[in-house]
Amino acid sequence: LVQLSEFQSGGPDKDGIPSIDAPRFAPASEIGFLRSPEPVIEVTVGKTVRGYPIQILIWHEIANDTVGGVPIAVTFCPLCNTAVVFDRRVQGRTLDFGVSGNLRNSDLVMYDRQTESWWQQFGGKALVGDLAGSRLLQLAARIVSWGQFKREQPNADVLTRETGFPRSYGSNPYAGYDDVSSPPFFPTKNSGDDRLEPKERVVFLERGTETAAVPHSTLERRTVVRVKLGGATYVLRARAPVASALDDATIANGRKVLTVDVRVNGKPAPYTEPFWFAVAAFRPDTESSASNTSHACVTVGMWIRLSVISTRTRIARSRPERR
Repeated sequence: LVQLSEFQSGGPDKDGIPSIDAPRFAPASEIGFLRSPEPVIEVTVGKTVRGYPIQILIWHEIANDTVGGVPIAVTFCPLCNTAVVFDRRVQGRTLDFGVSGNLRNSDLVMYDRQTESWWQQFGGKALVGDLAGSRLLQLAARIVSWGQFKREQPNADVLTRETGFPRSYGSNPYAGYDDVSSPPFFPTKNSGDDRLEPKERVVFLERGTETAAVPHSTLERRTVVRVKLGGATYVLRARAPVASALDDATIANGRKVLTVDVRVNGKPAPYTEPFWFAVAAFRPDTESSASNTSHACVTVGMWIRLSVISTRTRIARSRPERR
């Protein structure tokens, strides 16, 4: 589906960043290693809620789990700032995912252990192998602060540090990476797209063939934005801030960034919060709600529609080894 030349090594070999395949949990009320501002991926399947601290996933990138009877993969790519949860069932079988060691457009490329197919985390599509062309179902999930999660879900299970791997959990191996104007570590397509700064956080929505991106800076000013997409109305609300996992060397000390709640018809909807460069690379036809300049605002209640925008290409400048 894509040229193999589009993939490159991220540094560590296959499984050099080990996925978590036997996750261990404890009730939120018993967790003592997290500080209130730290980001946690909150996943709800049916009536079951679980929390996955990013201070753990930043070192593993994938956790294979089963929640509410549904096999899921909780994924986090620190290079793109994409936290995405997928249903692991494809074509009648359940897949287990690992880190391939490869990147494409500076984004995590996963592989499944059943067929060795390669899957792009952004979009969840298999690009190489027997399952090429298949797509994983993305599930609704959100990033919240540990303080909020513990307050709202005191009895929910939380992924613990008992992973079987010695890692410096709580520290950030990508300190300073989320400098908004800095380029990604690795080359990406359409890197000359200057509608927004490369690492401006956006809320990315995708429904069928339609996509939209709402910058955090817009939500910070307007609090609520509505987006009409693929026949559905998405309601985006700015929520309490959380520590950035990609700023300070200690995650809990990271600068505060927005959290977001996204719903369709009152129910949580799938979305991601990538850096802009990832959207420009993978979905270049996406229109940002910041029309014409990165500082334009969307009026509350305004409908955002999509248009095709041409992009310019340049290569990102720095390519240090991924940790």
